[in-house]
Amino acid sequence: MANFENAKWAAGQMRYFLYDKSFEMFEAQAKTYAATRSAYYASFLCFEGIRYFCHRNERGKIELVFVNWEQNLERFRQSMAFNLSREQQSIVPAKEELEDLFIRKYFSHPVMRPFLEEMTVKGVQGYLRPFTLDEEHSMGVTFPNFPAIRAVTCMYDRYLGEPFTGVVIPNLVRALAANGTGCLKLGINYLMSIKALDQAKSIVPEAAAVLFLDDKPYLPIEEREISEWDSSCCLLALKDGTVVKIPESKLILPSITIKSMVAILKSLKIKVEERPFTFGELLNRVKKNELVAVTSVGTAGILNRADKLVLIDNDLQVVGQHLPMKTHPLYDKLREIRELYWHVYQGKVEPLPGLKVSRYEIA
Repeated sequence: MANFENAKWAAGQMRYFLYDKSFEMFEAQAKTYAATRSAYYASFLCFEGIRYFCHRNERGKIELVFVNWEQNLERFRQSMAFNLSREQQSIVPAKEELEDLFIRKYFSHPVMRPFLEEMTVKGVQGYLRPFTLDEEHSMGVTFPNFPAIRAVTCMYDRYLGEPFTGVVIPNLVRALAANGTGCLKLGINYLMSIKALDQAKSIVPEAAAVLFLDDKPYLPIEEREISEWDSSCCLLALKDGTVVKIPESKLILPSITIKSMVAILKSLKIKVEERPFTFGELLNRVKKNELVAVTSVGTAGILNRADKLVLIDNDLQVVGQHLPMKTHPLYDKLREIRELYWHVYQGKVEPLPGLKVSRYEIA
């Protein structure tokens, strides 16, 4: 899985208990106790990734800018709800409570001021990482008794980036639709992501990302569907000018960024098809040279085009290799879309329908 490059973390980490609504701030390096169900059984371990921009507005005040971040908050709520019992559903924070927590309590805390000041000078992108823990000192296999939200944030240069090499790994399954876990940002999903990447590197040493198939390994490989990358979603650009988006399901994370990419694509009159895309179709289009680009789409990296995608069969043998069609107009158009999306955060272009901008002035 890709890493954040040149990340600089804010000095403060926050903690917010769901039962008594108490908030506290401590150093970013603050640890959690080893004896926690979150660490041992992932019983309350979920997270969210939220991109933002920080600048000074026309009044000279520090302002945070988010795009479609209400969708991030709702996805975080759903992940928390999955990790709690039926009796605990009432403590899942409303979106308004999370908004107040992150903006008015965390980002507005005095310890965060130097970090935000530096961001306004550098004009770099920010990444908010809220996550959950059971703060009780116990290793019992039960739902959490002291569920809490923690959060940290950083500024960074890029995530994944281009060029990168991807590998299709068919023998490992990232998540199960039957359990409803693939559509949530849960810690239990990501171990398989890094295990698959480890396997990919044994086949293609320069591999930086893994493209997973669905959770039906009993089917012939040609019938299995592309699902998503190890830590991002997937768009496929075809030679006829069409871009294919994999439909959302219990197996695929509902990407906030990919919805924005689709909105921009449609505004530019580029045809977008939302439909399943099988490994068989992928292999066939690669052999016929009908695939312009395979892209990784996610919060941190926005949109990155694979410089190479290696296709592996059930015996872990290479059966195909895709190289992007860099002379095709759609290849450059995908780069423009990535830049346009970031310009929406910066206020350089007006947001298109489907891209809701939220601004918060920090006193």
